[in-house]
Amino acid sequence: MIELVNQNLEKYMEIKEPEELFKSMRYTVLLPGKRLRPLMCLETCRMLGGNIDDAMPTACAIEMLHAQTLIHDDLPCMDNDDFRRGKPTNHKVFGESTAVLAGDALLTFAPQVIVKYSKNLKPEKLLKILGEYFNYAGAYGVIAGQVVDIASEKNHVQNPEVLDFIHTHKTADLFKLSIRCGAIIANADEKTLESMTDFAEKLGFAFQIADDILDETSTFEQIGKTPGKDKASGKLTYVNLYGLNNAKCKLACLLDECYDKIQGSVVFEQIIEKMRKSCQI
Repeated sequence: MIELVNQNLEKYMEIKEPEELFKSMRYTVLLPGKRLRPLMCLETCRMLGGNIDDAMPTACAIEMLHAQTLIHDDLPCMDNDDFRRGKPTNHKVFGESTAVLAGDALLTFAPQVIVKYSKNLKPEKLLKILGEYFNYAGAYGVIAGQVVDIASEKNHVQNPEVLDFIHTHKTADLFKLSIRCGAIIANADEKTLESMTDFAEKLGFAFQIADDILDETSTFEQIGKTPGKDKASGKLTYVNLYGLNNAKCKLACLLDECYDKIQGSVVFEQIIEKMRKSCQI
């Protein structure tokens, strides 16, 4: 399924004028990765009886949105990272101004992909999916999480409620967007949609805690970016707030809850087991 996502990303993102902009956009979107968010969208659609072909444009659009968050997160004015997935970050290759504009372009290009390529979705469903996208991508979602993350680091905040806000919006909201869109495309009822949203939030929290643990315990070769930056900068993370052992215990509990909710899906079970293995819990 990952290869299918990659093929469609290539199709949707052909290089046009201005070439430098599209090359910058494609650079981060097409970097080798796990494609977790599009996979979650497609798998949710499949397991609820939908057609994954109908969900593919939305799944790919969410990956573009995710790439946009990475481009901006790595900028010197934010986390100032030089590497992402083992390769130089976008601003290191294309320059800071082009990277900023490539992120801006992806934010608006992604919903265009949904509208242009979702041929089998009725207008009311398309509007619902776009509503989900704009909600979780914007000031109530990922951007809110990023703003609070930066502010907490700048002001040396160590507050559990602030940490929960960051985890909810910076990470879990894209998981919720992916899973909710897959469910909507599959015509899930409100009860199912609510249950899948709860699962997505727990999985998103688990993923961010795992990322915090890996920043503390892994090498550059393992995670593809500079390790130890969270601790060095005093960033508000689960590990820095509660300690490594407590973070591993919390992750184990969350993954158990996720597994209980989603038994029967090989894709989601593999995602959960990979997090267990990578964090050695």
